[in-house]
Amino acid sequence: MASQLIVWRHPRPHDVAGRCIGRTDVRVPARRAKRLARRIQKQARLQGWPRIVHTSPLHRAASVGRWLRRWGWQHVLDPALMEADFGAWDGLAWGDIARHEVDAWCTDFAAHCPGGGESLTEVLARAQAWQGDGQTVLVVGHAGWMLARRWAMSGARPPQRADEWPWPPAYGECWVLC
Repeated sequence: MASQLIVWRHPRPHDVAGRCIGRTDVRVPARRAKRLARRIQKQARLQGWPRIVHTSPLHRAASVGRWLRRWGWQHVLDPALMEADFGAWDGLAWGDIARHEVDAWCTDFAAHCPGGGESLTEVLARAQAWQGDGQTVLVVGHAGWMLARRWAMSGARPPQRADEWPWPPAYGECWVLC
């Protein structure tokens, strides 16, 4: 297991406001991906971190890894780092999802599979089970995975209500998770 897991949330993508975005492969502007890659590169140099970055295969995270690979880094694509799967809801405007479906999810927040996708309990287990490959592991990830990893590592019970789930990190924000 990694002794230090350093995770940046991917850059802000295009056209996501008001939409349920999990595994929908939305794009980020190249300049935003490059800017975050430069920040990661600078911190790695200052901290003596390895020049290896793990990302999900989704464009909004992988695009940062591709910039780092151009600059001599190793880039590891890992599907276990993907955002939560919202099934049939993924990519839809929140207003286009039937209210009773959202209510069902909020009523059974930990175990319900929104849109037939992945339950929060499954996301928590996936995030907790993820293993890095060294003492310091650098990741460009997604808000849901980051929140799930932090929650799972805290040892707290899965949130039972939607209002117990914390606010997501800002785009480009960095967390040290272990």
